Amino acid sequence: MDRYHLTLSIGARPVMRGWWADQATAERKFLRWIGERGGTEGTRITLIDEADGGRVLKAWPDQDR
Repeated sequence: MDRYHLTLSIGARPVMRGWWADQATAERKFLRWIGERGGTEGTRITLIDEADGGRVLKAWPDQDR
């Protein structure tokens, strides 16, 4: 099982998912998905470390927005 899990949701519905063993690859995909899908209203992208109890490493947009 790959460690890094990326989810793109629009509204409350997941529409894309990916898993990678390498964190750098997952982070590049995270940024790519922001560029490709970030303009769609209601988009949320999260990168989670499954090996660390499901800890969120990155989220877009930030919770502060």
